[in-house]
Amino acid sequence: KGLKYVARTTVGADNTALAMGSGDMEVFATPAMVALMEHAAMHAVAADLPEGSTTVGASMETTHVRPSAAAEAELVETEGRRLTFRVAAFDGEALIGEGTHVRYIVDRAKFLSKL
Repeated sequence: KGLKYVARTTVGADNTALAMGSGDMEVFATPAMVALMEHAAMHAVAADLPEGSTTVGASMETTHVRPSAAAEAELVETEGRRLTFRVAAFDGEALIGEGTHVRYIVDRAKFLSKL
């Protein structure tokens, strides 16, 4: 518990709601914010995983109330292979989105062999 990672991005033409099809304005897209939160969660635990393991996203419950360019994830609970993160997105110091994200630790090779 307590592992953290902060991910940052610049809002540009490729991650706006208009470009991603989630809206019709050139503002930071909710799908891009969720991806940034998942990126932070993945990196928060990556260095502590067993060799050959990774994590995969299973659920995301979040809000998005203003544009954002930074997200952080903090590991708040572990239960076997299940990892639960508190995720938040910021525009400078202002909180603009937050939620809970669940990921599972998987063996990369076994996971890919099932596709």
